[in-house]
Amino acid sequence: MERAILGVIGGSGVYEIETLTDVREVKVSTPFGDPSDLIVLGSLSGVPVAFLPRHGRGHRIMPTEVNSRANIYAFRSLGVQYLVSISACGSMREDLKPRDIVIPDQIFDRTKARPSTFFGDGLVVHISFDEPYCPMLSDLVYRAVQSTDATVHRGGTFLVMEGPQFSTKAESRIYRQWGVDVIGMTALPEAKLAREAEICYAAMAHVTDYDVWHATESPVTVSMLIDNLNANAAVTKQALTYLAPMVAQQQDRTCKCASALSSAIITRPEVIPASVKARLGVLISKYIQ
Repeated sequence: MERAILGVIGGSGVYEIETLTDVREVKVSTPFGDPSDLIVLGSLSGVPVAFLPRHGRGHRIMPTEVNSRANIYAFRSLGVQYLVSISACGSMREDLKPRDIVIPDQIFDRTKARPSTFFGDGLVVHISFDEPYCPMLSDLVYRAVQSTDATVHRGGTFLVMEGPQFSTKAESRIYRQWGVDVIGMTALPEAKLAREAEICYAAMAHVTDYDVWHATESPVTVSMLIDNLNANAAVTKQALTYLAPMVAQQQDRTCKCASALSSAIITRPEVIPASVKARLGVLISKYIQ
């Protein structure tokens, strides 16, 4: 199977990367079903890259319907070690303005109906998730965005809601009281699954609106979201062009992402069903035979 170092998940408004060269499409089968679309393999600044539109081309998959297990498993099958999520988000702070970019470092989970682990069925795994975004990769993404003309902020808590509806004013007010910084619908379970797959994961979160809390700004709409994402599309793709060689220059992954399963598997190997070992071999083979 073909390989890639860097993976990119395109969110709303980002369905392709025109600067990729040597482009080909691959269909990756996984034990969890099909990914959101064919995965596009190519070269970006000479670095092997795998790209997947999270919602499928034409934006046909709702946030709750995204098969994140298949998506992350597919990236792992292709050898991806670094994964960048491109996401739209609403701002919960006055100083995080529409068309700014946030590189968050924390997540708050308000999802309800999404499978969030690869494991179970006789294999119990408890990963460490105190730092849900890889600090090393997040620093590289921040530096890459800094190299563009965009305003970028390092750090912040990303609240992930279920959707597909936007927030009520009451919810938005409470979230601000909790101290969250941005809000969106797709960073989870991606981040949890990436950690279980021992992939470094970071987000490039594009602020499109002020949710519904701001007294003088219009409440979020789809057209507002898309307009601001389209305005930032060139920034996104330029930042990825800078990021790819920065990632390729990393000699070794010393972050906890690279060995997340080493102390997380609690089930004794001899009682794990053989079918589970076979199904999850891509994830666990270096720890369990």
